Amino acid sequence: MMTDAMRSLLLVFLALPLLAVEPDPQAAGMDPDRLARIPARLSEFVEQGTAAGFVALTARHGEIASLDAVGYRDLASKAPMRTDSIHQVMSCTKPITVAGLMILVDEGRVALTDPVEKYLPEFKNPRLNPCGAGTAGFHCAMRPPKRLVQIRDLMTHTSGIASGPPSDFPRYTSSLAEVVAAGAKEPMLFDPGTQWSYNNLGIATLGRIIEVVTGQSFEDFMQARIFDPIGMKDTSFYPPTDKMDRVATVYTLTDGKLEEFRRDPPRSEWGNPFPEGGLYSTAFDMASFYWMMLDGGVFGPNRVLSKAAVDTMTTLQTGEIPSGWGPGIGFGLGFAMVKDPVAALRYTSVGSFGHGGAYRTFTWADPEKDLILVLLYQRTNGGGDLADEINAFVQMAAAAIE
Repeated sequence: MMTDAMRSLLLVFLALPLLAVEPDPQAAGMDPDRLARIPARLSEFVEQGTAAGFVALTARHGEIASLDAVGYRDLASKAPMRTDSIHQVMSCTKPITVAGLMILVDEGRVALTDPVEKYLPEFKNPRLNPCGAGTAGFHCAMRPPKRLVQIRDLMTHTSGIASGPPSDFPRYTSSLAEVVAAGAKEPMLFDPGTQWSYNNLGIATLGRIIEVVTGQSFEDFMQARIFDPIGMKDTSFYPPTDKMDRVATVYTLTDGKLEEFRRDPPRSEWGNPFPEGGLYSTAFDMASFYWMMLDGGVFGPNRVLSKAAVDTMTTLQTGEIPSGWGPGIGFGLGFAMVKDPVAALRYTSVGSFGHGGAYRTFTWADPEKDLILVLLYQRTNGGGDLADEINAFVQMAAAAIE
């Protein structure tokens, strides 16, 4: 929990150019020598050719303990990675989208138990295929689900709705409304609340509900209600032209060599902000979001979420349903959570929460240790939250606590 003095210091940080921010490991209660091992270890991955570059941030007790840039933002030009380099954070977007919807819950405009069809009629009269996607036959006759899909189901990946529109649907160039409507027509896969299945369409649907309830575009709402109050000045769904030279290049590892990864069409031509994974951001901006969460919904002078919303988001919601990408993990609302630290085995406490992204971005908070971790780099090839680089960072950061 931040003191008033810490909040004032954080506002000073926000007013400074990021490159001028001086970490203070001692104020954070962390060993500077152990923290110095983090960029040295990350440099080894760059030297091995498995990553172009990294930005790594650790924070504790409202203080930045370490902020390091390692390697390159772009290999072809040899542009160095900087601490304010902008990354596509991919699915680290998801809990931020959930936070946006929780603002509407705080205002009494939405309830977590509301059926999705209350706001989006395209979800009415759902049909469930008990045998799963792409199957048919006598024993796979379509039936109604045992209950309607609720907003909370979307937040926990337990909705049972299809993971997206059909594969031939132009999801990148279509609007958010069109993508969600197309996905809503697909058969459901299981009864809501009975299983866990990671679901991009569910989070996209939350973004569309925000649009319907507020009458604003999803990206405008998020800018006004989350990014601006938290001071996330380098966070957006469509980076402005004057910041494109700070955007890190995405790579894929092919036959042991990093090659530039390009999407077709390019992001500038997308018609959809992608609430499930469309954000561009910096390490400091992402840490600011987690500072807000650890401080009970407050950032500086601004209350973004109620404490009740923060508590609900960071309470395990999936119970004993197997969920998450690794052992010992469950889900709150939008966040992966540690429910068994022995199984998770990365020096994390019960109740730690966060999210990773497809390009190996990682954002995490440990309330017991009052610790925030952000690791950003840009590489495909899977691995997710359990990638070697992420494991090394999380373990080394926790080991630096005095």
